[in-house]
Amino acid sequence: MLVAAYGFPPVGGAGVQRVLKLVKYLPAHGVTPTVLTVANPSVPVRDATLERDFPRELEIMRVRTLEPPYGKKAAAWKARAAPSEVARLTRAVTAVAKQLLVPDPQILWQPAAQAALAMQLVRNAPDVVFVSGPPFSQFLLAPLARLRKGVGVVLDYRDEWSTYRTTYEMMGSLAARVADSLEPALLRSAHAVTTATDEFRAHLLARFPFLDPARVHTIPNGYDPDDFASDLPPPPEGRLVVTYAGTIFKLTSARGLMGAIRRLHREEPGLAARLEVRFLGRIVDTEADAFVGMERCGVRRLGYVSHGEVLRQLAASHLALCLLDDVPGVERIYPAKIFELMHLGRPCLTLSPEGALTRLVRKHGLGEVIAPRDEEAIARYLANALRTFVHGAPSSHTPRDEAGIGRYHRHSLAGEFANVMRLARACAS
Repeated sequence: MLVAAYGFPPVGGAGVQRVLKLVKYLPAHGVTPTVLTVANPSVPVRDATLERDFPRELEIMRVRTLEPPYGKKAAAWKARAAPSEVARLTRAVTAVAKQLLVPDPQILWQPAAQAALAMQLVRNAPDVVFVSGPPFSQFLLAPLARLRKGVGVVLDYRDEWSTYRTTYEMMGSLAARVADSLEPALLRSAHAVTTATDEFRAHLLARFPFLDPARVHTIPNGYDPDDFASDLPPPPEGRLVVTYAGTIFKLTSARGLMGAIRRLHREEPGLAARLEVRFLGRIVDTEADAFVGMERCGVRRLGYVSHGEVLRQLAASHLALCLLDDVPGVERIYPAKIFELMHLGRPCLTLSPEGALTRLVRKHGLGEVIAPRDEEAIARYLANALRTFVHGAPSSHTPRDEAGIGRYHRHSLAGEFANVMRLARACAS
């Protein structure tokens, strides 16, 4: 079978884990994957350590995108803010690009990706083509794959197309309307569809009644015990450490938490001095202002680190932090990192509106849930946690429900994907 994924190691970040672990464990379920990915990804982070999960005989086809390097894109974004003629020109060019690059900038990978897939279909057609988005321009591979009789097509939603578009603010209104008509057309090319949450699935079926519910399957994200070293460090004794791992952007804004920390320092400075909050990962420019001056409040920005180091930092914490801000569609989302926190067993402070994430956290007893902008409640929770810590009775572990979380083992999830692929192949026959 062929797996098409723009985000694949050495590309880093949480978005690559679903496909990477699928490729790692599919051979154990009788499926041999080949990967089609980009040779020169225009991405902000890389993590070559993830390549250790590649199966020994994995074939990877890497073809080039026409996108500019990420560094050049970042420089252009910064130039837009300058009060100059160059900045005005840059803003104008960016606006045009948002209208033309539909459904996303990675559409510039499609010429090479389509050619590579066409060659595969002619020479040695795979029995299944599996395409995981975002970026959702990859779904354009589905109609081409469907042309070859007997090839099953599976489209995988790691995120919702509509929510992803509005959250990342990636396109203009005209391009958004084009994308709205493009999604159902591409879904009609699929023999099967997989989604990351039950809420994604229900919303997709409600939006597109032509979909057969029997061909739309929920397969969540998960954890891989192999990622957790046997010598993970314990939390320190001198301060209460809270750690967040992931990108901070509109969907995962930390503004409510930063306000709560400032409030705690104003009201109980002696207690607040024992608090350290670590952020691992990128903080996008539009959210950076929330962190200004927070170093003096014990907030540390460590930037992007390797996946293995993320798990070490989370282990060396008394509390893990999970963030979702109050934005449209958030009730159908949970961050993939929550499953690794399940396996790790650290108590999790979840700042999120009610929805899929809060139900998951409560179901498995992972920790406290507070609304993301309720600064008073967040500050009160942190103060109580600090008092418990100061009095020497903190718990750095939650009881792990091995039976309850077993479904989220990446090996088990790969088996669920393998079953969907067999169904898609049968539908194509």
